[in-house]
Amino acid sequence: MDNTNFLPEVLNRLIEELSKLPSIGHKSAIRLAFSILKKNKNEAMGLSDALKNLHDNINYCQKCFNLCNEEICKICKNNKKDESTICVVEDVMDLIAIENSQNFTGKYHVLHGVLSPLKGIGINEIKVMELKDRIEKDDAIKELILATNTSTEGETTALFIRELLEGCDVKITRIASGMPFGGDLDYADRHTLTRALENRSLI
Repeated sequence: MDNTNFLPEVLNRLIEELSKLPSIGHKSAIRLAFSILKKNKNEAMGLSDALKNLHDNINYCQKCFNLCNEEICKICKNNKKDESTICVVEDVMDLIAIENSQNFTGKYHVLHGVLSPLKGIGINEIKVMELKDRIEKDDAIKELILATNTSTEGETTALFIRELLEGCDVKITRIASGMPFGGDLDYADRHTLTRALENRSLI
């Protein structure tokens, strides 16, 4: 790791915090810190204000658990979206990936994780029981597309949801094997996601 102890403490603090972000190593953190330093004060303060306001002004949508700054997110409010089809995803990054494919016209349910007993993640740590409650209360929902990632934990979660909703009057499908095993949706290209959704199958 590059030594930066000779730099001002305030700059080292920024480098340290940036290096905690995913996929940002120490060298990348240094480059980002100096890029911010080179901005004029107003631009730098704009970034600072955005970071300070982030947690204070973002909530979970009360319907699908997407991120929003109101009670209901923009996707759930969109009357052009098909309310009869719900795509279940692990996190908001997966929702973004599917939305950007521009080939899914339904709405979403964000689990915010997958079942992983070894990591201490059970049904109370993700939004799976909220999904069951939503299905039972909303007669407009006719199909549930399980689009959890094709990892072992993603597959386990999909099967658990299928068993949990046994007896509910809803068609349950799984994204097709166009997704490689262990692949994350937010890394898939648009065409792969489109094929995976179009070729979904009953489980």
